[in-house]
Parts: sequence; C-alpha cells; structure tokens
Amino acid sequence: MGTRIQSHQLKSGLVVSGLPGQQQKEKQPTMASRAVPYIGGDIKKSGELGKMFDIPAAVDPPKQPPSRASTSSSGSMRNSSSGPMRNSSSGPMRNTSGPLNVALPTGLFTSGPLGSGPLGSGLQKRSGQLDNSAVGSGTGSASSKALYGSAVTSLADDVKVGLRISRPVVWVVMVVVVMGLLVGAFLMVAVKKAVILVAVGAVLVPLFVGLIWNCAWGRRGLLGFVRRYPDTELRGAIDGQYVKVTGVVTCGSIPLESSYQSVSRCVYVSSELYEYRGLGGKSAHAKHCFFSWGLRHSEKFVVDFYISDFQSGLRALVKAGYGAKVAPFVKPATVVDIKKENKDMSPGFLRWLADRNLSSDDRVMRLKEGYIKEGSTISVMGVVRRHDNVLMIVPPQEPVSTGCQWFRCLLPSYVEGLVLTCDDNQNADVVPV
Repeated sequence: MGTRIQSHQLKSGLVVSGLPGQQQKEKQPTMASRAVPYIGGDIKKSGELGKMFDIPAAVDPPKQPPSRASTSSSGSMRNSSSGPMRNSSSGPMRNTSGPLNVALPTGLFTSGPLGSGPLGSGLQKRSGQLDNSAVGSGTGSASSKALYGSAVTSLADDVKVGLRISRPVVWVVMVVVVMGLLVGAFLMVAVKKAVILVAVGAVLVPLFVGLIWNCAWGRRGLLGFVRRYPDTELRGAIDGQYVKVTGVVTCGSIPLESSYQSVSRCVYVSSELYEYRGLGGKSAHAKHCFFSWGLRHSEKFVVDFYISDFQSGLRALVKAGYGAKVAPFVKPATVVDIKKENKDMSPGFLRWLADRNLSSDDRVMRLKEGYIKEGSTISVMGVVRRHDNVLMIVPPQEPVSTGCQWFRCLLPSYVEGLVLTCDDNQNADVVPV
C-alpha cells in the first residue's frame, strides 16, 4: 500500500508538496579558492613577471601583532559634546586608507605617488605632463604658468625664412656695385655729364628693388612653393626620401589644449599677445616702432602626432616633439580685442594676463590664437624613416631650399625643420576621428 504524499495549496492556487511553512534548506555550493596577494601595481611583488625584467623581488616585512589601542571597543572612545563615537564596523578599528592608487598616462593603475617605483620614474619624464617650472616662454615677461615637459616642443621664435645665396655670388655682386660707383663718380667728374650718373643708377636701382622685393615676398614665395610641391604616396616612399604628405591629423599620447579658448585635442597651439604703440605709448619690445602693432608675448607648442595619408590610407608618426625643429605656417585668429573702454568687460582675459605676470594697464591689446585640432587636414613636409615596421616623418638635417622662382622674381629661400601648413578654417567643423 503506497504512502500518501503530503501537499498544500499556495495563495496563488499552485499545489506544492510538503507541509505549510516547511522550507527546504539549499546546500551552498562549495568552491575551492586560493587567496591571490594584492601587489598594488608594484612589479617587485609580481614574482615571475619581475624576474622577466631582472627586477629583484621585494621582501615583505614581518607582521607585528596589533596593539591594544587598536583593539579597543567602539564604545570606549567618547566625545565631550556628542557622546560616544561609534565605528561603523564592530570589533577592532581598521585603517581603511590603504595605498594611494595613481593612474599613469598609459592607463595603468599603480600604488604610491606618480614617479615612485621602477616604472613610474621612467614614465614621469616622458609623459608630457606639466612641469612645475616657472620659466617663461616666448617674448615678453617671464610667465609663472607651468610649462609642458620635454615631450612637447616649445617654439619660442617665429619661423625664419632666409635667402639661400652662395657667398661667392654675394661677394661678386658687392664688388661690381662698388666698382660701378667708383667708375661712375670718376667719369662724372672728368666728363662733367649727368648721363654717366643716370647709367649707373639704371644698373643699381634694379638690384636694390629686387632685394627689397625678395625680403617682402620671401615668406609668401615659400608658402607658394609648399602648395605647389606634389604630394607623395607613403606606400611607395623609401627611407630617407623628402616627401610632402597631406591628410587627417590624429593626436598621439599627449594632446595639447589652447591656453585661452581651452580647445582640447590639439597637436599644435599658439597664443600671441600684440600691443599697439601710438604717439608716446609704451613699446612691446625694443624694436617696436610708433603707430604699429608689436609682439609682447608668445607661446607655441607642438607634439608628436599621426597623419593619415589621403592617397594610400597609411598612417605615419610625425616626430615633432622632444625639441624637434618645426616650421608651422598656421594663421592665428583674433580672439580678444581690448581697448581702454572694454578692458574691464573681459575677466577671462585679465586672468590670462595675471597667470603670465603681464600688466593690464591702459594699453590697446590684441590676443591671437592658432591651433591644429584633431581631425584637421594639414600638409607635412619632412624625411621618411622606417624603423621596426613603424613609418615616421622626421625633420630634415639640412635646410630645404625653394630654388629660383624666375617668374616671380624671387631668389632661392630656405626654411629649417618640419614644415606644417593648415588651411582649414578654425571655426569650421573638422573630420571626426
């Protein structure tokens, strides 16, 4: 005869076995586990990983028994005004501060302050973070604002464009000019006719006009040479070849930010403060003329970045940081125009001046900023280098000459370093990357 199974009905109408109120105890699953020690990002405590880098393992100090003061009950500590102070955890009080975890620029979390340990000391100098140096950059007063590290190139001076003429040619021209003046003066005294003076002037005047023309239009001639230079496909470029690459910019490990507008994700930033000198006004620098604008303060920074070639689609690393010679041709835009009437209407500009220890007295000032933002289209001229399957564009060792431009009456001019040109409007949208 079978045994009847006890059952009951729940409030939901479901009939289940067992008596009402009876709970079936579930057996907790058992898992074998082994405690993993916390190394806190210190490679000395990682065991086998430290042996791979020939780093000796750290020996943990012997543990000391807890003192009696730390094992006091939570009710033993009292406050005179608020009664007994209670701890959130019963039993002995624990120190919950723990090691200080710091995120390195590479994304690795380590314990201790930045720069501690065998790996942090090497990354601190190459991370591109701001140094606590108070040395000013550019023209004008010394700046109290912290500068970038050695990974960022500081361009203190403007781009220098010179005439590339051999010295023998210069000496020959000077000798011919001096002899022409002497012979013309002698003949004019001997013959006593002004025709000789007119003939000498007809020879010398074109020389002086051509020299003045080249000094005034040399920079534009160089920019025209850069624009007309054909683009090179990186796929077929050989090591040591001088190329021009046009493509989209991508930031490297250290992006820059403009100082006044705080435009982020840039590879090149510049801030230039100009002052207008009227009659009897203060000069911005020693060579500042009357009724003209003079440069008082300048900040220009550039870092390593990537450029994606439009023709081949390859991406190359442009080595513009770590003190490399760079010639940027980026037209800045006016962001602040200060006069005596509206000086107090721009607190942000006054704060910008105060950060750089620049006076804000009654002066007519103009602040210009230029930048190359991530996603902008630029052209880079440099030398191709291939190292361990890494394609790089580095500055050339010799200055680059434009050659004679006979149709424009321009002599050969030269420029040193990497040439960067950006024709994108800074107010327009860039390519998202």
